[in-house]
Amino acid sequence: MASEHAAAVSTDAMPEELHPRHLRRRLLELVLLGVVVVAVVGALPGLGAVRRRFDHAHPGFIALAGVFELASCLSYVVAFRDVFCPSLPWGFSYNLAMAEQATNVLVPTGGAGGLALGAWALRQGGMATEYIGRRSVAFFLLTSIPNFACAALGGALLALHVLPGHAPIVPTVALSALAAAAMVGVAALPRFVGWVRLGQAGGRLRRAFRAALMTLAHGVGDTGTLLRQGRPAAVGGAVAYMGFDVAALAATFAAFGSAPRFGPLVFAYVIGQLGGLIPLPGGVGGTDGGLIGALVLYGSPLTQAAAAVLAYRAFQLGLPALLGAVAFSRLRRALTGSTAPAAMCAPLAEPLPVLVRQ
Repeated sequence: MASEHAAAVSTDAMPEELHPRHLRRRLLELVLLGVVVVAVVGALPGLGAVRRRFDHAHPGFIALAGVFELASCLSYVVAFRDVFCPSLPWGFSYNLAMAEQATNVLVPTGGAGGLALGAWALRQGGMATEYIGRRSVAFFLLTSIPNFACAALGGALLALHVLPGHAPIVPTVALSALAAAAMVGVAALPRFVGWVRLGQAGGRLRRAFRAALMTLAHGVGDTGTLLRQGRPAAVGGAVAYMGFDVAALAATFAAFGSAPRFGPLVFAYVIGQLGGLIPLPGGVGGTDGGLIGALVLYGSPLTQAAAAVLAYRAFQLGLPALLGAVAFSRLRRALTGSTAPAAMCAPLAEPLPVLVRQ
């Protein structure tokens, strides 16, 4: 059996952008960016109010934010393992999931870098390529659903004044409607793909497009299966991944004064995180600006929002980067061994029905 596992291990080369030397450089860039931000906040005369917020910060709430952010990272690990294979060793799952989070921080690809690392490592570990593809889609969707659901439902409740707090009507309704439309569109993807006529013949681009459609459709189907099964680790881990992250932001707000009302805080959080789609290392600048702007739009004082977001982002970026760097080193050592840690999950990759018409 051990020889079979060893034979199952792929020898695919690691994507160049995920090579350790590139990640080390990205980590150094992130540290330098942090130093620059601290220097700017400490030196610019117009930021005196923000500096005073830091001078009077409550250390207990700052520490609590770190605890919440660590819980968010570990929730990602729990969800990752249950989505891909509940039989995966916990050590391998932790190292891979934490390395994914570090890659998402260090590689400016809007989250695609972590998925690429996960796909490569699972393939090296002996998992079937087709299964990795559709479960990567399912994992991405499952961890995104809480954000989109909070945007769609939270925005509606704020607009209807069911949830208390300041909420400008036009952007709230528009963003809530867009989130709801995105969820409906993704849910309808398998049915849409079933209407598409794409034969097996054709050029490389046509075949690649067909394969991508199939992977997306089956990934959406797997997401629905996980939700219908009510898998506590997968669903609960995905919800806790976002929930603890919001709690970390709320804790940093409390450290500099008082936390905003629940509805505006959560809605501003999910809208502000869209700034992370800008391809910058760690989303530095994009996410920070998006969060501060959204929080101020929904009623938070500018200086408190700026201080809270800067403290929150130090944990949101620092913990995954540091823990993930160590995990990545352990992951590489595990994958150079003679065993295939993901080979026991091969029976999960069952043949799937054809959705695309021939």
